[in-house]
Amino acid sequence: MTATAAYYKEEHHLFREACRRFIADEIAPHHARWEKEGVVDREAWRKAGAAGMLLTNIPEAYGGGGADFLTSAIMIEEMMGHVFTGPGFRLHSDIVAPYILNNASEDLKRHWLPKMASGEAIGALAMTEPGAGSDVQAIRTTAIRDGNHYVVNGQKTFITNGQLADFILVAAKTDPKEGAKGVSLILVEADREGFKRGRNLEKIGLKAQDTSELFFDNVRVPLTNIIGEEGRGFAYMMNELPRERLLVAISAVAVMESALRWTIDYTRERKAFGKSIAEFQNTRFKLAEVKTEVTVARVFLDDCIAKFLRGEFDVATAAMAKWWLTELQGRIVDTCLQLHGGYGFMWEYPIARAYADSRIQRIYAGTTEIMKEIVARSL
Repeated sequence: MTATAAYYKEEHHLFREACRRFIADEIAPHHARWEKEGVVDREAWRKAGAAGMLLTNIPEAYGGGGADFLTSAIMIEEMMGHVFTGPGFRLHSDIVAPYILNNASEDLKRHWLPKMASGEAIGALAMTEPGAGSDVQAIRTTAIRDGNHYVVNGQKTFITNGQLADFILVAAKTDPKEGAKGVSLILVEADREGFKRGRNLEKIGLKAQDTSELFFDNVRVPLTNIIGEEGRGFAYMMNELPRERLLVAISAVAVMESALRWTIDYTRERKAFGKSIAEFQNTRFKLAEVKTEVTVARVFLDDCIAKFLRGEFDVATAAMAKWWLTELQGRIVDTCLQLHGGYGFMWEYPIARAYADSRIQRIYAGTTEIMKEIVARSL
């Protein structure tokens, strides 16, 4: 089951078909190998660019697809519906690129966005530090002016695309005395002296996705590498977070819908005590519960997307969608895995990968606890 809301037009359905062909040809045959290697081939990024799968809703003037937000939603649904979580396309296209488009100088836009759209350059966003996660104001990485340069020092962790990134948008304190008002976003190219990649972190899920530690030791970057205005980094991040949380919510519903489909198929085929598992009352009732909850989730998500398209998607609604849908995702996938029995614990079954990959959804882009706090403050 995929979204069929009224806001989807013919061009969106055509894009969905193009996504499915690309995924079948260029992602599905390689994803198991990427999981073992812990990183996606760069060639997959270039092929994604050539197929028009990257920066789909960035203006054509900057090399993007010139389409709308729904192309991002479609790409997420099609990738997550198969638990193909390796390629960090979503962060690259739908988080890093908008920061540049909405806030960076014209020179930075024209230099980086076309390269990102083609897959020639891969972007990453570095906020989280060993001692600062959801509390962005607590970051310790600094970018101090020295003549015509910033000198960046610090450490980041849990950075998606960290091993592959050609550049990183780094949240750093340009004025350490000012708290949130001292945070800026600095673009750091990966070939700068003093920049070093750390470990490709070993995770319980998202195994094909390179997630890394990054180190900055007196990395000098020109003042022109700042994204927007100095001291406005925290504000830029707060502006982009509702969109990011909606993207997470979209992936949650896509996984739930697929988990239900896999489980219906499995329980109809699997036999026990002379009949299919689907014929047992417990199975029928569990599937009825899952079907109902997933349907409610889809209706809520479609309403959120419609509000986003109208410019009415506020911070509190984004927080509600993010925490409720990801928490539900965890429960739904767990229930569906149980109905698979022992096979649900086998990595070759997509429900097993969905179970491992779903856990992080309640943590990144703001933990469930932080989301509830945001909702509570809005009351």
